[in-house]
Amino acid sequence: MPGLRLRWQRTALFFAVAGPGIITAAVDNDANGVATYSTAGAHFGYALLWTLPVAAVALIVIQEMAARMGAVTGLGLADLLREQLGVRPTAGVMAVLLLANWANTVGDFAGVAGSLEIFRVPRLLGVPLAAVLVAVLVLRGGYRLVERIFLGASALYVLYAISAILARPQWEVVFQAVVVPTWRPGSEYLVLVVALVGTTIAPWMQFYHQAAVVDKGLTANDVRYERADTILGGLVTVLVAGSIIVATATTLFPQGIRVETAEDAARALAPLAGRYASLLFAVGLLNAAVFSVAIIPLSTAYAICEAFGWEAGLDRPLAQAPVFYGLFLTVLAASALVILWPGLPLIPVMVASQALNGILLPVVLVIMLRLVNDRRLMGAHTNGAAGNAVAWATTVLLVGLSLALLLVTVLQGAGGRA
Repeated sequence: MPGLRLRWQRTALFFAVAGPGIITAAVDNDANGVATYSTAGAHFGYALLWTLPVAAVALIVIQEMAARMGAVTGLGLADLLREQLGVRPTAGVMAVLLLANWANTVGDFAGVAGSLEIFRVPRLLGVPLAAVLVAVLVLRGGYRLVERIFLGASALYVLYAISAILARPQWEVVFQAVVVPTWRPGSEYLVLVVALVGTTIAPWMQFYHQAAVVDKGLTANDVRYERADTILGGLVTVLVAGSIIVATATTLFPQGIRVETAEDAARALAPLAGRYASLLFAVGLLNAAVFSVAIIPLSTAYAICEAFGWEAGLDRPLAQAPVFYGLFLTVLAASALVILWPGLPLIPVMVASQALNGILLPVVLVIMLRLVNDRRLMGAHTNGAAGNAVAWATTVLLVGLSLALLLVTVLQGAGGRA
């Protein structure tokens, strides 16, 4: 039975390599993402589901390039950026990334606070407890343990799929909405189209994915399996996003219920889809928010340490990588403290997050395309002609949508509506 044995070997190799792609894509569905999907479903029903296949292609194309570069070069993206740009421009990129990631983490701590308050846990207790648990996990666990726990957290996203099933949608109408694009007049629909696709890729994702591939010790021989890991992560992530839209579209949209946050959506589901659907939705939000406040500060620490040549990695003890763990703890603590500060407005932080992501993304994506096509660096693993056409088209689309989202967010922030 040589064929069966070969299939088992390949399956075992895939499970040994899998992790970085699934985890990175899963965190894309953070608290801010859940709020966007909930709003899309509650305000427009199934009408925005057609954007998700577009988002899936964008996510897979860009993340696959990051993973391939990490496996082939054995270097993180920030390390390669320094080689291309020099130290001073890289320091500027790292400063913007640090601020953007801090603002993103603040938004996700807001999700932690909001989801815990659904379970009547006050934020003064819940937010510090979440921050301490995340800190202990990262400081005490090695790469393998942390990755297994993150993969477990990724699996909990299935709760959104269960919420969607409990909502009892008409599946034939759902499938039709996925494959047949529709349009609604008005600026809110346009903003949500931009948000659903434009927020698919954030700069921290490329830094984290590539760093995780390097930290795990993957090589050029693992490219094939890491590609499968990236594709699986992208597809599951988009299915989760679709589940959130379906759950809110089936229950809230027919009743004309408007929501502004993911917590609003979780609470509104209870009388329409049942208490279990509501609780599952809230647990899913809490999981997404806690997961994100662990990953984004880690991405920050990886990137800055790579850029300046400091030791980094979850398998290194604190004494060997003090800057790596110090950066992680600083971003984590500074983000949690903002949420605990009484009356501190979050809108300027959210606007700053979107603005900084919009500034960084074009720089990161264009340099990635140059790097992945450098034959001296990538050898036989450069993009082919068809791959380049798809990658450039995806990059142009993402940069355009990111800049559009930046403009909309700034205008809404100036009007106090964000």
